Amino acid sequence: MLQPDPFQAIADPGRREILFLLSKEKLSMNALAENFEISRPAVSKHVKILYEAGLIMITEQGRERYCELNPDGFKEIRGWLEYYERFWEEKMGNLGRVLKKRAKG
Repeated sequence: MLQPDPFQAIADPGRREILFLLSKEKLSMNALAENFEISRPAVSKHVKILYEAGLIMITEQGRERYCELNPDGFKEIRGWLEYYERFWEEKMGNLGRVLKKRAKG
Protein backbone atom coordinates (compact mmCIF):
# COMPACT_ATOMS: atom_id res chain seq x y z
CA MET A 1 0.00 0.00 0.00
CA LEU A 2 1.27 3.43 -0.93
CA GLN A 3 1.86 5.65 2.08
CA PRO A 4 -0.10 8.94 1.84
CA ASP A 5 1.82 12.14 1.27
CA PRO A 6 2.52 13.82 4.64
CA PHE A 7 1.93 17.22 3.01
CA GLN A 8 -1.57 16.10 1.98
CA ALA A 9 -2.13 14.87 5.53
CA ILE A 10 -1.23 18.22 7.09
CA ALA A 11 -3.18 20.22 4.50
CA ASP A 12 -6.36 19.88 6.54
CA PRO A 13 -6.72 22.34 9.48
CA GLY A 14 -8.45 19.70 11.61
CA ARG A 15 -5.57 17.29 11.18
CA ARG A 16 -3.09 20.05 12.02
CA GLU A 17 -5.08 20.67 15.20
CA ILE A 18 -4.85 16.97 16.06
CA LEU A 19 -1.07 17.13 15.60
CA PHE A 20 -0.93 20.24 17.77
CA LEU A 21 -2.86 18.51 20.56
CA LEU A 22 -0.64 15.44 20.31
CA SER A 23 2.47 17.60 20.48
CA LYS A 24 1.48 18.33 24.08
CA GLU A 25 0.62 14.81 25.20
CA LYS A 26 -0.40 11.30 24.22
CA LEU A 27 -4.21 11.15 24.03
CA SER A 28 -6.82 8.43 23.85
CA MET A 29 -9.18 8.50 20.89
CA ASN A 30 -12.01 9.60 23.20
CA ALA A 31 -9.94 12.39 24.78
CA LEU A 32 -8.88 13.54 21.32
CA ALA A 33 -12.45 13.54 20.00
CA GLU A 34 -13.61 15.69 22.94
CA ASN A 35 -11.59 18.58 21.49
CA PHE A 36 -13.68 18.74 18.32
CA GLU A 37 -17.26 19.55 17.43
CA ILE A 38 -17.31 16.88 14.74
CA SER A 39 -18.35 13.27 15.24
CA ARG A 40 -16.01 10.71 16.74
CA PRO A 41 -16.02 8.75 13.43
CA ALA A 42 -14.92 11.93 11.62
CA VAL A 43 -12.06 12.38 14.11
CA SER A 44 -11.17 8.70 13.63
CA LYS A 45 -11.01 9.25 9.87
CA HIS A 46 -8.56 12.14 10.34
CA VAL A 47 -6.51 10.03 12.77
CA LYS A 48 -6.38 7.22 10.21
CA ILE A 49 -5.01 9.58 7.55
CA LEU A 50 -2.34 10.89 9.94
CA TYR A 51 -1.47 7.33 10.93
CA GLU A 52 -1.21 6.13 7.32
CA ALA A 53 1.01 9.12 6.52
CA GLY A 54 3.30 8.01 9.35
CA LEU A 55 2.82 11.19 11.37
CA ILE A 56 1.28 9.52 14.42
CA MET A 57 1.47 6.18 16.19
CA ILE A 58 -1.49 4.36 17.71
CA THR A 59 -1.05 1.99 20.61
CA GLU A 60 -3.62 -0.09 22.43
CA GLN A 61 -3.69 -0.12 26.21
CA GLY A 62 -6.50 -2.27 27.48
CA ARG A 63 -9.67 -1.16 25.74
CA GLU A 64 -8.31 2.28 24.81
CA ARG A 65 -6.41 3.33 21.70
CA TYR A 66 -3.85 6.07 22.30
CA CYS A 67 -2.40 8.43 19.71
CA GLU A 68 0.98 10.13 19.87
CA LEU A 69 3.29 11.86 17.43
CA ASN A 70 5.72 9.78 15.42
CA PRO A 71 8.87 11.95 15.19
CA ASP A 72 10.25 9.87 12.31
CA GLY A 73 7.12 10.64 10.30
CA PHE A 74 8.08 14.29 10.06
CA LYS A 75 11.46 13.74 8.34
CA GLU A 76 10.19 14.57 4.85
CA ILE A 77 8.41 17.71 6.07
CA ARG A 78 11.41 18.75 8.16
CA GLY A 79 13.76 18.25 5.19
CA TRP A 80 11.56 20.38 2.95
CA LEU A 81 11.36 23.16 5.55
CA GLU A 82 15.11 23.07 6.20
CA TYR A 83 15.81 23.48 2.47
CA TYR A 84 13.70 26.65 2.33
CA GLU A 85 15.09 27.92 5.60
CA ARG A 86 18.61 27.72 4.14
CA PHE A 87 17.35 29.24 0.87
CA TRP A 88 15.86 32.29 2.62
CA GLU A 89 18.80 32.70 4.99
CA GLU A 90 21.10 32.90 1.96
CA LYS A 91 18.83 35.38 0.17
CA MET A 92 18.52 37.59 3.27
CA GLY A 93 22.27 37.41 3.80
CA ASN A 94 22.86 38.53 0.22
CA LEU A 95 20.36 41.36 0.62
CA GLY A 96 22.08 42.46 3.83
CA ARG A 97 25.46 42.59 2.07
CA VAL A 98 24.00 44.62 -0.82
CA LEU A 99 22.36 47.10 1.57
CA LYS A 100 25.60 47.52 3.55
CA LYS A 101 27.52 48.15 0.33
CA ARG A 102 25.00 50.77 -0.79
CA ALA A 103 25.01 52.45 2.61
CA LYS A 104 28.80 52.81 2.44
CA GLY A 105 28.85 53.98 -1.16
